[in-house]
Amino acid sequence: MTAALPWRSRHLLLAPHRLGFFLGMVVMLAASGWWALVQWDRTTGALGLHYAISPSLVHGGVMSLGFLPLFFSGFLFTAGPKWLGVEAPTAREVLPALLLQTGGWLLWLLGAHGQGVAWLGLAGVIGGQGWMARDFWRLLLQSRVSDKLHATCIGVACVVGSLSLMGLLLSAVAGQDALALVFIQSGLWGFVVTVFVVVAHRMIPFFTSSAMPQIALWRPNWALWLMLSLVASEVLALWLAWWWQPSPNQWTGAWGLLHGSVEFAGGAALLWLAGVWGFAQSLKNRLLAMLHVGFVWLGLSWLLKGGIAWMDWYGGGLALPLGALHALTMGALASLTLAMVTRVSAGHSGRALVADTWVWRLFWLLQCATVLRLVAALPGVPSAWLLPVVASLWLVVVALWGGRLMGWYGRQRSDGRPG
Repeated sequence: MTAALPWRSRHLLLAPHRLGFFLGMVVMLAASGWWALVQWDRTTGALGLHYAISPSLVHGGVMSLGFLPLFFSGFLFTAGPKWLGVEAPTAREVLPALLLQTGGWLLWLLGAHGQGVAWLGLAGVIGGQGWMARDFWRLLLQSRVSDKLHATCIGVACVVGSLSLMGLLLSAVAGQDALALVFIQSGLWGFVVTVFVVVAHRMIPFFTSSAMPQIALWRPNWALWLMLSLVASEVLALWLAWWWQPSPNQWTGAWGLLHGSVEFAGGAALLWLAGVWGFAQSLKNRLLAMLHVGFVWLGLSWLLKGGIAWMDWYGGGLALPLGALHALTMGALASLTLAMVTRVSAGHSGRALVADTWVWRLFWLLQCATVLRLVAALPGVPSAWLLPVVASLWLVVVALWGGRLMGWYGRQRSDGRPG
């Protein structure tokens, strides 16, 4: 019955989540395909690609701040109004902001091979991100509910995201790639990771207790403040490292050890929290398990960052900064995105809230790609050939998963309900 429903582009405007998720898939597929080509060309030289901007900078920008905010729009303008007790905007009302971001990031990818196009695209992204943040703050200010903690944290994070994009544009235009990367990672932590931990704190215990009533709904605010404090420490560490980079002093090593200790303790606390939230019990339910595995990766990424800082202090020489970064992005953020977007898409298309065998296998293929990416960061590993394989596995996952869900967004609900 579902397959017989016609696909129409106008159906993308039936609800904000349809539009936001669809455009997020467009940017994700474009960025993933481009990066796979870059990786294979670096190894084989078959395409002879030339770059006007560092491909690593382009990759970092679009993978950190590109498609994820578009996915956020689907959540913010679907679940957000329910949290705040206000009327949700229509898809047509958020359409201009999302189109600016989508078109801007596509131009950013093209701009890897021509600077002027990239700057124009990034300016469009800034406009779209700022517009989206304004729309969410408007809902926040209209709300009269007593508990606006989660929504307020997300609103502040959206502002951080806009400021980070502005800094990225200005530093990239000035040819300051190192500073541009600091702005990208500031946006990653201060905007993207902040939204994820806020949503995880609110929704993972709720989803778990709903599916498994034997597990009590437990989400104390101190747990949220702990995660937000860890995020803030990462942003602070980025800027201190940039400030000290030209002339390291006696404080550099001491700060690195202190911050690494905080990261390690924070990672251990998150793994404990994952256990309390029902990680072991969640393994009986595929969709819940995907959420919990993503949260476990979040704790592991902080453990890995802390371990790296300690090894640097003791001169161990086993530096894995890109491994820790990809444990966060591929392990935690991608896993949580796959789980959350699948859940919302299924529920709002009239389908059962389950992860079928298809999406379950894709999820574990993503886990394999993540582990391989961490292996590629190890010293002595032939990463020149392993990285293209990882990029290709990632592309397979997002193409199959994204292609399937894009088919859902252009069709009316299978149960005949609106939305």
